[in-house]
Amino acid sequence: MFPRLAALAVTLDGDRVLLVQRRNPPDAGLWGFPGGHVEPGETALDAAARELHEETGVTARPLAYLDNIDVIERGADGALRFHFLLAAVLCDYVSGQPAAADDALDAGWVPVTDVFANRLPLSASVADTLRRALETRT
Repeated sequence: MFPRLAALAVTLDGDRVLLVQRRNPPDAGLWGFPGGHVEPGETALDAAARELHEETGVTARPLAYLDNIDVIERGADGALRFHFLLAAVLCDYVSGQPAAADDALDAGWVPVTDVFANRLPLSASVADTLRRALETRT
């Protein structure tokens, strides 16, 4: 089984970050960055912007790669269940109001301070990736 490549759109607007509440496993119910699979022939930067728009209706311009995040899950027997390699992409907000598409329960702008204060149940690496985005942006 090869890792599946996906892109995350880390979209900032002032002191807010755009997050979605996941509908589907592996992170159902948790909040994280919008994103999804990178299509063959598509860059991760382009995929991040496309997935952001599909998942939330928000348009943003991809700026730079932030990090790669491995999400690996094994069953009780140690067998690999899945492996995603997530390319986190810093995006600059352009337009649109967030609305959850069918693969998300909710979507919205969240104050950066709420993320760092753990006021929402977050997917792994959200706070660290957000910290890196803020450092890269300045």
